Amino acid sequence: MSKKLWGGRFTQPTDKFVEEFTASIDFDQRMYRYDIQGSIAHATMLGRQNIITEQEAEQICAGLSEILDEIEAGQFEFSLALEDIHMNIEARLIEKIGSVGGKLHTGRSRNDQVALDIRLYLRDEIDSIAVWLEQLQRALVQQAQDNLDTVMPGFTHLQTAQPVLFAHHMLAYYQMFLRDAGRLADCRKRMNQLPLGAGALAGTTFPIDREWVAETLGFDGVTRNSLDTVSDRDFAIEFCAFAATLMMHLSRLSEELVLWSSAEFDFIELSDAFCTGSSIMPQKKNPDVPELVRGKSGRVYGNLVSLLTLMKSLPLAYNKDMQEDKEPLFDTIDTVKGSLKIFADMIAEMTVKADNLRHAAAHGFSTATDVADYCVTKGIPFRDAHEIVGKTVRYCIENGKSIDELTVEEFQQFSPAIEDDIHDFVTLEASVNARSATGGTARSAVAAEVVRALQELD
Repeated sequence: MSKKLWGGRFTQPTDKFVEEFTASIDFDQRMYRYDIQGSIAHATMLGRQNIITEQEAEQICAGLSEILDEIEAGQFEFSLALEDIHMNIEARLIEKIGSVGGKLHTGRSRNDQVALDIRLYLRDEIDSIAVWLEQLQRALVQQAQDNLDTVMPGFTHLQTAQPVLFAHHMLAYYQMFLRDAGRLADCRKRMNQLPLGAGALAGTTFPIDREWVAETLGFDGVTRNSLDTVSDRDFAIEFCAFAATLMMHLSRLSEELVLWSSAEFDFIELSDAFCTGSSIMPQKKNPDVPELVRGKSGRVYGNLVSLLTLMKSLPLAYNKDMQEDKEPLFDTIDTVKGSLKIFADMIAEMTVKADNLRHAAAHGFSTATDVADYCVTKGIPFRDAHEIVGKTVRYCIENGKSIDELTVEEFQQFSPAIEDDIHDFVTLEASVNARSATGGTARSAVAAEVVRALQELD
């Protein structure tokens, strides 16, 4: 029982399997730096408030700094019997500096301590993820800037619809990730409140200075209700919701990269560094990275559902169930960081096959809507114009022609209102550049959005 820092009330040792089943040290040890960071701030505050002496606070802080060095040097032995990162560090502190180490836990509980550690850890990871998200956005904007004159077919229902610029397509994903960046920033802002000081659930009787600790640790303020503080995992759920949305966007882009890199589309080529071959078919170049990221989206969705399910029926305040919050959160962080890093590099190195994209845009009657719009300018109601162009397209199919190959006489079979200037409207460039309103695919509009995106990123 001597190893258990909470063992005073117990007369029997913990069952060995119960120790293994309830311990979290195997996964929460990654928070060691934040546990020590929070403990140093707490100990310093205890000394400032004369709850312990300044000399005791200095001893505690020095011991914690030595433990940090031990862990980072690989010289710290984590104990399953000590359950979690908090008890492992505190037990080692007492071993190093004696009973003074036992004063560290004055005015706090593991309940508010773990809430602090998770927030500190997640805050740093959010900052890291924001950097990789920005790198991906920059790669997309660079591809857009390099392809302002590259025309491609736009699709609805995966059928050729209207021509768009490849740059416009890249900037569509930039906008998705811009919203993700906003969600991530919002999550960080709401999370950045100090939970330490809530105690087990009711606060503490000691005259602690929460505001000083919050300022020292870089928090914007302190939480306002002790019960809510130790019960709250909204910040982890919100992060996982951000992550699920982000991974959905990455999965959509992955699907397009898989299609575009196939022989049937042949729109792009991914660098060899991001593809693999087949063990039996030597000609294969498989887009494994986007396929795997597409698959990992389901993993992140599952982590979000796990957290929501974990919390859905818990009464206030802390419950042991909440120990299960860390593994899905940690896995989500690792998955998102890895996916963003590999995607940022892959998009930056992607080769765009402009000629193939243009060839595909020239087929499939992508300028049919422009013929209908042309008819409207001649005074024909749009519904009548729609029927005229439908008949024109059927004629093209039957005669193996594209719309821009038709003569004026052939157009006039379907409407005498069509005149010689029709060919000014049915080229790919004319179709693209006619859509010059803000948010459209015209070169001028897209170039302006590239400039705007670069300004947003800077």
